[in-house]
Amino acid sequence: MPATLAIGPFNDAETAALKDTFDPQMLANPAALDGLSAAEREAVTALAYKGHHGLGAAQMDLLPNLGLIANFGVGYDAIDVAAANERGIKVTNTPDVLNDDVADIAVGMLLMQQRQMIQASDWARSGQWKAKGEYPLNRKVSGRTVGILGLGRIGRDIADRLAAFKMDIHYFARSEKDTPGWTYHADPVSLAQASDYLVVALVGGPETENFASAEVIEALGPEGVLVNISRGSTVDEAALLDALENGTLGGAALDVFLNEPNIDPRFYDLPSVVVQPHQGSGTKETRAAMAKLQRDNIAAHHSGEALLTPVN
Repeated sequence: MPATLAIGPFNDAETAALKDTFDPQMLANPAALDGLSAAEREAVTALAYKGHHGLGAAQMDLLPNLGLIANFGVGYDAIDVAAANERGIKVTNTPDVLNDDVADIAVGMLLMQQRQMIQASDWARSGQWKAKGEYPLNRKVSGRTVGILGLGRIGRDIADRLAAFKMDIHYFARSEKDTPGWTYHADPVSLAQASDYLVVALVGGPETENFASAEVIEALGPEGVLVNISRGSTVDEAALLDALENGTLGGAALDVFLNEPNIDPRFYDLPSVVVQPHQGSGTKETRAAMAKLQRDNIAAHHSGEALLTPVN
């Protein structure tokens, strides 16, 4: 079988499955490519990739016979797809299998933020419920207006869930979609102005960097809540922190951050922010399905069959 290389923080189950199927050499990150011999690098025809370290032209050139980069995850912004195209390298990702989990956590974080579930749990656990009585009132979620910034696969699943909460669904996408009476906005500022909640469900990469800009955050307003399950790069994080601290934005629920896991400590001082450790797809079932789809793409490449989920 042609040689497969694996790069990234694969867990024990993922590593075992890769070894059972392809017996790849395992590297922690792309920088470790420099430690391979020329013969080892020349043998590699497929790469199982996981993580957020950049994988660009310089790394690809170290693997002269590479034909496939199979990414673990739906987002592939760490991979320079243009450089892959120039070298005739195909890229795959793992879409759809994680949609449910990411959509679930988006809804869960919104509920946590508006109903103050973390603080209310602490109120009960600390004995304040017994000593001081009922927890202070918070905010109703059902029946309000939500804007979905990016109505792709995941954005659509989030919208479907929130429609069940009797919400008025508004959205931004590159073009108007066939939707059940939802309202299309051609720009994100207009979407934010119309929304009580703004859920960011964009793909990562240079084209969407700071797409949820300072202007968008301002338009959402002092009662608004921003939810981000996409990439930290899609939101102007400095503007977000300033707005949260000065009260021009009501709150946020965030599963992704710039420079994660090195989260800006300013977030920790804001009780209006729900913080999660980028665990949108982090269930045993979904991670296993993602790993299998990654392996299936590699197997298809090795056998000369059509790739299951090509990016380019």
